[in-house]
Amino acid sequence: LSATDLDEGINSDIMYLFSRRVAAQVKEMFTIDENRGEIRLKGELDYEEMNSYEITVEARDKGTPPLS
Repeated sequence: LSATDLDEGINSDIMYLFSRRVAAQVKEMFTIDENRGEIRLKGELDYEEMNSYEITVEARDKGTPPLS
């Protein structure tokens, strides 16, 4: 994933997180690199068990308060 923030300093730094709405099962199957936004699979997928996953990601700056 890629997001940009035109602010300066720490306010322009982006952190990637799974949305609060993401199911626990998704969080068990995938990880997200908070700094790069890279989503990776933790284990194996079984199409017969689950044929699709919806993964909502939040890009948040490091300002005070952080903005999404």
